[in-house]
Amino acid sequence: MELGSNNLSSLAPPVFDGENYQAWAIRIQAYMEGCNYWEAIEQDYEIAPLPDNPTMHQIKTHKERVTRKAKARACLYAAVSPAIFNRIMALKSAKEIWEFLKSEYEGDERIKGMKVLNLVREFERMQMKDSDSIKEYSDKLIGIANKARALGTDVSDNRLVHKILVSVPKRYEATIASLENTKDLSKLNVIEVVSALQAQEQRRLMRQERSIEGH
Repeated sequence: MELGSNNLSSLAPPVFDGENYQAWAIRIQAYMEGCNYWEAIEQDYEIAPLPDNPTMHQIKTHKERVTRKAKARACLYAAVSPAIFNRIMALKSAKEIWEFLKSEYEGDERIKGMKVLNLVREFERMQMKDSDSIKEYSDKLIGIANKARALGTDVSDNRLVHKILVSVPKRYEATIASLENTKDLSKLNVIEVVSALQAQEQRRLMRQERSIEGH
């Protein structure tokens, strides 16, 4: 069953508490698009007064545009913590609120660049620990990549695949060799690689369990 905007708007919007602005901005934009509020921010249209003797269509359109702007502002009020609400409560439109939050929490280009650089360094330094499972390790890498993407830096699936293959322990070499011999690595996606490595991980764990039971 298709989720309509009325059903979506009955769900609470994601709340921003001052941390992880980029992730919240992506989530709240998707939420507002689903509720049909985003136009009020993206276009920030002016609402012209109704003409004398307006038609029913003009009245309906005018009401919809007024309501959309009001709901967009109310949505953003509901999507921030009380401390942040106190800073935006005097702003008159959803567009003003959005631009204020963006300027305050996204940071300027220099700060964004430093954040991206730190994320890229963290990504490049990552090596899977013996205590990590394939899922845990791949989730960490994907999380770093998504943070960098939210800041406008492209981290391709191909780069993620390559990083996983060169940074897992030697015990996965057989699976990696099999992938290299049977697949075009440039066309592999992260899910395929993780699934193949998890399959070997499961086989290894099962052998260990049988070995323990045999003693």
